[in-house]
Amino acid sequence: MRVGKAVITAAGRTQRNLPMQSLFDQQGAERSVLSLVVREAVRAGINDICIVVWPGDEEPYAKLLSDEAARLTFVSQTEARGYAHAIWCARAFVQDEPFLHFVGDHIYVSPESCGSAQQLVEAAVAEDCAISGVQVTHESLLPRYGTVGGLQIPAKPGLYRVDNVLEKPSPTQAEQYLIVPGLRRAHYLCFYGMHVLTPAIFDILSTMLDRSQNERVSLSAALSQLAQREQYLALIQKGRRFDVGVKYGLFTAQLALALSGQDRDEVLTELIDVLAVRGMFPGQGAGA
Repeated sequence: MRVGKAVITAAGRTQRNLPMQSLFDQQGAERSVLSLVVREAVRAGINDICIVVWPGDEEPYAKLLSDEAARLTFVSQTEARGYAHAIWCARAFVQDEPFLHFVGDHIYVSPESCGSAQQLVEAAVAEDCAISGVQVTHESLLPRYGTVGGLQIPAKPGLYRVDNVLEKPSPTQAEQYLIVPGLRRAHYLCFYGMHVLTPAIFDILSTMLDRSQNERVSLSAALSQLAQREQYLALIQKGRRFDVGVKYGLFTAQLALALSGQDRDEVLTELIDVLAVRGMFPGQGAGA
């Protein structure tokens, strides 16, 4: 298997401004969220990148990425049919090749120099199959993520054969259908926001979209079908994912980038200064 293309979805009507937000990267340079995602793909050795956008967003996104060392293709999602449909819109770009997929509103910070996407691509190539990045996640966060169940592959720590996938399950559903032996109690394998997928996903999505007519379909449901059709694995990622669309998401993503970069000491000093004066704020003093 060779992975030479990437698809980034950024067309959500209520979230499509998130990829345009600015952050400072580990080198202290100001970049958009979308630029950071594109650079994660480039670090993985992928320069042929498709960005799925809402019609009319092509030009502002292209300006954001004018300095990126990648060949960019923009595809419009002309119907508001959700995340899985956005991936399906990139089928002509992907053709019959495996591809790396990201969501456009997540930031990834990895302790490994190679980056999360490169690790995922290398694992997909080695195992010659589709694979999703996952992270061990407490059940309190299940409403945010798709979640997988399966068994660890012998002699391959952190690698699991996926048997089932559910989108944002309840703790009761997760306990019934998504148990992964070896994990701590009340912890599950939730999606990290990046996948290497095979072209088979488009056949599955096409069937689901035809049956649902104008309704949305779930990528998690499609991936559950993929697991029944061919080998589909999950790899635990050592980095952290930051959804910039949740409350304080942009702030925590920026903090993680800063603390993993060249300005770490300066940022820590500023944080200590802020914490030292918390008693100056109403209701936060020692007697509050």
